[in-house]
Amino acid sequence: MTDPTIICPKCGTEIKLTESLAAPLIESTRREYEERMAKKDLDVAKRESSLKEREEALAKEKEAVEDLVDAKLREERAKIAAEEAKKARLALAVDLDQKTKENAELQAVLEQRDAKLAEAQKAQAELIRKQRELDDARREMELTVEKRIQEGLDATRDQARKEAEESLTLKMKEREKTIADMQKQIEELKRKAEQGSQQLQGEVQELELEKLLTARFPLDTIAPVPKGEFGGDVVQSVMGPLGQPCGTILWESKRTKNWSDTWLPKLRDDQRTAKAEYAVIVSQALPKEVETFDLVDGVWVAHPRTTLPLASALRQMLIEVALARQSSEGQQTKMEMVYGYLTGPRFRQRVHAIVEAFSSMQADLAREKKAIMKQWAKREEQIDRVISATVGMYGDLQGIAGKTLQEIEGLSLPAPEDESEGDVQE
Repeated sequence: MTDPTIICPKCGTEIKLTESLAAPLIESTRREYEERMAKKDLDVAKRESSLKEREEALAKEKEAVEDLVDAKLREERAKIAAEEAKKARLALAVDLDQKTKENAELQAVLEQRDAKLAEAQKAQAELIRKQRELDDARREMELTVEKRIQEGLDATRDQARKEAEESLTLKMKEREKTIADMQKQIEELKRKAEQGSQQLQGEVQELELEKLLTARFPLDTIAPVPKGEFGGDVVQSVMGPLGQPCGTILWESKRTKNWSDTWLPKLRDDQRTAKAEYAVIVSQALPKEVETFDLVDGVWVAHPRTTLPLASALRQMLIEVALARQSSEGQQTKMEMVYGYLTGPRFRQRVHAIVEAFSSMQADLAREKKAIMKQWAKREEQIDRVISATVGMYGDLQGIAGKTLQEIEGLSLPAPEDESEGDVQE
């Protein structure tokens, strides 16, 4: 370990502090430090003694202040109690005066009410007398009116029924016409609203379907349906291996969010017009019971991804049927041709169209019948209520007037037959 050094402030020479040189400095420094610590200890002791004295003085002052505060509180409490007692006595006196005045006012009000009650009782007696006179006059008037009503009740009933039936028929025709006009307007508005983007999307899908069928079946004739001829979008004329015509498939594409059952009868009509063996609807939206493709009411319904497999299957069926017909073509007679027509798809389509028309007519007739029966029941209930109210009013009058009120035919019970007459007849 090297000895500590100090540098001379004048010449800058380093001087090593050996034990002989540093001992006096260390001893003087230690004494100076001990003296300072002794002074600090004395100062701390003096401060502690002064703090104790101050604490004792503060405690005495605190006790004196508390005694003074207690005395002041007792004086203030006594003053407050006296003031509150004085205020209570004044408030009680004021309340007694107020109650006395209120009692006097109530007594005056009761006297006024007694006088008004006496006047009201007199007025009530007069009103009862006048009411009795009015009731007698009303009974007389009701009796006269009842006689007149009873005289024309039957004729009025028949006339009301006839008018109700005529009015019902006219209203039903007006309502049907209104509904038909509204449906036409709704269809026109829908057509105009959807004519923009949906028409463009539909045309794009039609072109895609035509392109897809043309690429897959190059031997067949794929042609779009001309606008205005009949429904459908694409007509596929199936050609056999030797180029002979085998049949026709009518395609229609739909690009809507929801399925509509009204597409099926329309496409069947278009199928009959086009004389096609099969009709197919290609749509993104399918009926609930169809997952990919299926035959629904004589029309094939398919998702776009199953278009080619379904087209291949239908095309193959048409080719096989055409080949079978060609093999027996020379053996057919007129009866066999009739049998082929009866068992073929065209005859079935014709009969299906007739059944659809009759079903539609039957549904319309059932709806009209329900509406007419509902109106008749309503009119009959109204007439029954009128008759019931009339009979009840006549019974009330008969109970008041007694036997002086003449019986009205149709409102009285039939007289019981004499038992003796019944015995003689037996």
